[in-house]
Amino acid sequence: MTTLDELTARRQAETDRVMLMMNRMRTKQREEIRGGDDVVAFVNEEACIGCDQCIIVCDDNAIELYDVPNRSPIIDVDINRKARVIRDNCTGCRLCVLACPTKAIVSIDR
Repeated sequence: MTTLDELTARRQAETDRVMLMMNRMRTKQREEIRGGDDVVAFVNEEACIGCDQCIIVCDDNAIELYDVPNRSPIIDVDINRKARVIRDNCTGCRLCVLACPTKAIVSIDR
């Protein structure tokens, strides 16, 4: 029969193994997310809805919204806002890529 100490030791060993696996996965995800100096964000204007989520997460002031005429005959709005990346300010952190609800922002090589 298994003693309480043996059970506690096995449980702790399993917990350590799972935590190690999860930390490795998190590290790999962070490496995939982090871009660096050799990448810059790019906005697909057709997919951008002007929601300003990218501006909220950008710590580098590398994104601005600009007005474009509305092209939809269905919506009665004079202007529509679109995001634009300021390449010189962009550090390639990819936070805007993760924040964009329409996947309009992608990372490209500088």
